[in-house]
Amino acid sequence: MIIYGTALLALCHLLGIFLGDLLGQLMGVKTNVGGVGIAMLLLICARLYMQRRGWLPQMTERGVEYWGAMYIPVVVAMAAQQDVVAALRGGPVALLAAVGSVIVCGGVISLINRMESPAAVAAAEVDGLKTDSTLAKEHRHA
Repeated sequence: MIIYGTALLALCHLLGIFLGDLLGQLMGVKTNVGGVGIAMLLLICARLYMQRRGWLPQMTERGVEYWGAMYIPVVVAMAAQQDVVAALRGGPVALLAAVGSVIVCGGVISLINRMESPAAVAAAEVDGLKTDSTLAKEHRHA
């Protein structure tokens, strides 16, 4: 069921927040350091682990996919709450970190895109269409 995907997300979120707070304490700052990002990584790892073991029914996977897609706007909203002006006044380190992370992310995305073969992408699209049509038929008959 889709609700299990939500429960998995909640568990990963709580664990990520705990680990982010713990990381902040270890670094000597009184804030959460990367808790939402850690939670997203935990969600991805949990999903892959459960898929490989066959413990993830299709509807639960859809719930995890939905919340995984919703996590990106949540992270952006949380980052928007931070005081960027104060960070920039603190020195050029914040600006260098921002530019560096954008360059690294762009490079990693480019590398991932180059690793995918066009045949594998086409096969995944065909498989996705078959899955969507099967779910639509099941939904009409339910």
